[in-house]
Amino acid sequence: MPQLFSYGTLREEKVQREIFGHTLAGAPDAIVGYRLEALTIADARAISISGKSGHTVLEPTGRDADQVEGMVFALTDAELLQADAYEDEAYRRIEVRLRSGAGAWVYVRA
Repeated sequence: MPQLFSYGTLREEKVQREIFGHTLAGAPDAIVGYRLEALTIADARAISISGKSGHTVLEPTGRDADQVEGMVFALTDAELLQADAYEDEAYRRIEVRLRSGAGAWVYVRA
């Protein structure tokens, strides 16, 4: 079962219900060596679901002092594809190691 680390709108219950049809149970974790930057998205569907065009995106810094808190969700393969469809073209999905040592997918700047 794929793990997805979310630091943004995918943590919101409203967004989860719209994308997956239900809310997700998650566990807190963090990604090390990244910081958050502001990002304006253009995808009309994603804006409609989240209610805003102003989102955030992870930017790598390589510094252990830079950490972004978030949640890790266990998704089905189908749900991971639904998350991909929600994310704006400004994002791409990569595999990372989290502070806990767990591996997960995460969306970063494309």
